[in-house]
Amino acid sequence: MSLPAPFDRLRLPLIGSPLFIVSGPELVIAQCKAGIIGSFPALNARPQTLLDEWLHQITEELAKHNRENPDKPAAPFAVNQIVHKSNDRVMADMATCEKWQVPMVITSLGAREEIFDAVRNWGGITMHDVINDRFAHKAIEKGADGLIPVAAGAGGHAGALSPFAMMQEIREWFDGLVALSGSIAHGASILSAQAMGADFGYAGSAFIATEEANADQGYKQGIVDGSADGIVYTNLFTGVHGNYLRSSIEKAGLDPDDLPTSDPSKMNFGSGGNSKAKAWKDIWGSGQGVGAVKSVGSVEDMVARFEREYHTAKAQLEAKTEYKAWVS
Repeated sequence: MSLPAPFDRLRLPLIGSPLFIVSGPELVIAQCKAGIIGSFPALNARPQTLLDEWLHQITEELAKHNRENPDKPAAPFAVNQIVHKSNDRVMADMATCEKWQVPMVITSLGAREEIFDAVRNWGGITMHDVINDRFAHKAIEKGADGLIPVAAGAGGHAGALSPFAMMQEIREWFDGLVALSGSIAHGASILSAQAMGADFGYAGSAFIATEEANADQGYKQGIVDGSADGIVYTNLFTGVHGNYLRSSIEKAGLDPDDLPTSDPSKMNFGSGGNSKAKAWKDIWGSGQGVGAVKSVGSVEDMVARFEREYHTAKAQLEAKTEYKAWVS
């Protein structure tokens, strides 16, 4: 679908997904200046009052960039809200987001009408992440503007379904905004997401290996050294199934091939679930697409790589289409 302003001024149809602990103002600002939507979890700002400072910083720096670069304005930003009952500060965070008129709110782990209504009332857009078509229907019925199908291979909390299956089912009934998540770490993957019917790709793990990311250097190098077969899918650490770097699980003294199952009713983000190792701090989330990440560099360098790969893939596809038309 055609993107509404200000989301129609992107360099690439890409959202940098919110990364627990890793995403802060520096990463978000760099992503937006590079021409893609940057985002961060509200819970990363601790204590809660820090969220106001972060949104002030992001808003002011992007406004300054736009004044100085009228031909290349920054992309808008987004804030992720975990609306699960375990998050007791969600309404305070929403009030702060309203104060700063956050352009996009990404909701996770629960669809709530009052959240969607609040964002709509201040003129923002809501995107809700889902792991199957049933949850997608519920989110739209409750008022979400768009969907983020979190397919197999996505970093951190992720679903287990094929992106092909999810996009096919969702596009049978929904024609609104969709950002596809799952192994998006290459420009060709962004184009593939569009080919399946998505408006955006949704990439997170690749941005961990950037200079602006608030991540341990070992974590960044783990992304660079990672590959698809080095990712482990488990619910041990938070109670929700997710993908993690095998190397970080081994470093914590655990056997990645023999992990127990956690009790989902004891969901507790960042606590480590039934394990003494803490999710995100000791156990590092990662998607299966990290084999495309070869080095640690700036956000601008990574977006430039995505852009080159995206246009190369697009040109190759157009050339194949022209050749097939010619031979036929």
